[in-house]
Amino acid sequence: MDFDTISVRGKSKPDPTTGAIVPPIYQTATYVLEEIGVDKGFDYTRSSNPTRQDLENHLAALEGGKHGIAFSSGMASADSCMKLLSQGDHVVCCDDVYGGTARLFNNLMTNYGVEFTYVDSQVASNVEDAILPETKMIWVETPTNPLLKVTDLEAVGKIAKSNNLLYVVDTTFATPVFLRPLKYGADLVLHSTTKYLSGHNQIIGGVIVTDRTDLFERLKYIQKSVGAVPSPFDCWLVIMGLKTLHLRMQRHWENAEKIAIYLESHPKVSKVVYPGLESHPMHEIAKAQMKGFSGMISFELEGGLEAGKKLMNSVELCLLAESLGAVETMITHPATMTHAEVPREERLARGFEDGLVRLSVGIEDADDLIADLEMAFEKV
Repeated sequence: MDFDTISVRGKSKPDPTTGAIVPPIYQTATYVLEEIGVDKGFDYTRSSNPTRQDLENHLAALEGGKHGIAFSSGMASADSCMKLLSQGDHVVCCDDVYGGTARLFNNLMTNYGVEFTYVDSQVASNVEDAILPETKMIWVETPTNPLLKVTDLEAVGKIAKSNNLLYVVDTTFATPVFLRPLKYGADLVLHSTTKYLSGHNQIIGGVIVTDRTDLFERLKYIQKSVGAVPSPFDCWLVIMGLKTLHLRMQRHWENAEKIAIYLESHPKVSKVVYPGLESHPMHEIAKAQMKGFSGMISFELEGGLEAGKKLMNSVELCLLAESLGAVETMITHPATMTHAEVPREERLARGFEDGLVRLSVGIEDADDLIADLEMAFEKV
């Protein structure tokens, strides 16, 4: 089936009991056994739930993978990937990683003897040069949060394969609409379903998709053991969001491209980062491996931090909020919001300035959004 059809239909069929088109919400903690040792495929919702299973199958199909494992948050998904490692293992990670991921790695996982090396993965040789005898995993975001760095997934995938390393790719910003990393050698693909996949700022969730049955079985055991699972209702809400994912992502992209061009020509903007612009250093790679450029833009103002604050405090239609990927446009100051716990010297070393503004472009009318930004610029 074409991707658009999978987005709408997933793998679900009308409910066999009632004929309901919309999948039921199995809001139950447990299930009655037919007899000792005999169930109908479910025994306890922490282990498995029909609504969650429907979501997991749907997400796996969208990603072109065999298995999906849903979690209660994107960070629970990331933490579960870490539980595939052991004391003394080493991870090579892209330097511009989401602040919550950096917090997990640097403040928690290091307590258990897992070590991390951060490199600019836009240059594939940086990843290879950082590999140690203890290295077990390569972790990449593309595009990254918030600098929108792009990694050549095929090049890094070859490095991972030749060194027998687990290859994890977080493509929350791109979604399966625009990028499917399993095609480029990824072992595990991670998403925060909180963002574009659900798309309506209504749930917190995460997912891992894989083609490898061995990894699926290990992650299902981790999911069951830890219990960081989404509620049936949250799973149902994500399923509803997925039905319009392909339509929403097209509008996010169209709006973001129009706004990125507007920002790049604005005299008060010193820098715009958007993979869809030719000015992006990895534009050609992004164009080759992505089918579209999504709705995330980062930019800096001529006046630096104070100008950025003034702009963000002056917008009216754009919402000052610490999230992304929803139908509403949201504007964020990463240095004090999403990445507040990343040390300033680390941020600056990778080009993450104090005045950076991140814009998650929604699906409103693009001209209305530009008018809102223009109004705010007049106050800067």
